[in-house]
Amino acid sequence: MKVLITGATGLIGGAIVKVLQSKGIAVNYLTTQKRKIEQSEDYRGFYWNPSKGELDMACFDGVDAIINLAGASIAKRWTPIHKKKVLSSRINSLQTLYRAMEKLDSSIGLLISASAIGIYPDSLSKFYDEQELQVDDSFVGEVAQKWEAEVDTFKNLGVNVSKIRIGIVLSDQGGALPQMALPVKKYVGAPLGSGEQWQSWIHIEDLAQLFVFILENDLDGVYNGVAPNPVTNAKMTKELARNLDRPLWLPHVPKFVLKMLLGKMSYLLLASQRVSSKKIENEGFAFQHPNICLALQHIYAEKDENASVDSVSEELV
Repeated sequence: MKVLITGATGLIGGAIVKVLQSKGIAVNYLTTQKRKIEQSEDYRGFYWNPSKGELDMACFDGVDAIINLAGASIAKRWTPIHKKKVLSSRINSLQTLYRAMEKLDSSIGLLISASAIGIYPDSLSKFYDEQELQVDDSFVGEVAQKWEAEVDTFKNLGVNVSKIRIGIVLSDQGGALPQMALPVKKYVGAPLGSGEQWQSWIHIEDLAQLFVFILENDLDGVYNGVAPNPVTNAKMTKELARNLDRPLWLPHVPKFVLKMLLGKMSYLLLASQRVSSKKIENEGFAFQHPNICLALQHIYAEKDENASVDSVSEELV
């Protein structure tokens, strides 16, 4: 089997590549940066420029499935320019792939695309599964809805489509966690807003395994990429402080302060989405990190262990 990945050099893409290679599955990947192109037997890079609709058709050689992760980060201040970039980067990437695949006579049977749980409406009480039809009335909801609609067009090519609505990805290598941990590390950590908003999260290793599970089992449809046990922001902050061995002594950070600092992007920190993982579990997927306390413990224990190894190496040198 060979898989083509867009966004392979990012946080999630790198974790997925690692799992695929451990299973002997070859990877082709598309990148907008020529310096990131590598060529080896099971890991080959190809250049593309979705904003111009450009793509190296050789990337499809021998490919059985596509994993799409391409898109600009939404976790930057929502200026009109950046909002346009967030949406266009997702739509242009998919349209470039679609137009190229129209020309193919290939055996590509499955497209697995990232999406986001931000599609679900902000609610402190609802527990969302994949059958929910309402869409959040926000920029995040708009992006996710248009993103998924573009993914669905690939069904016209006879391709099975799977969409993974990803929650907060926990990794010390990037994403949301280092930003969430920073104020705690600096002894100024505190729950945000009321602290009651639900945060549906997933360990990076589980998310990578989930993508590969869907690939290997040829699953189509919508799946939530979240762990089985969502937590409130207050609980998340408390567990971060415990794992980082820091006190929490400040009161909650008021909503108006977050809005002053971050503008409309503060919505990412204040929105509440309690999301179910039952559908993928019912397919047979088993989470290795189902609880927030153990997930954070695994991340920070591993980081401390790596730091100790680096320290010993420096002493030996």
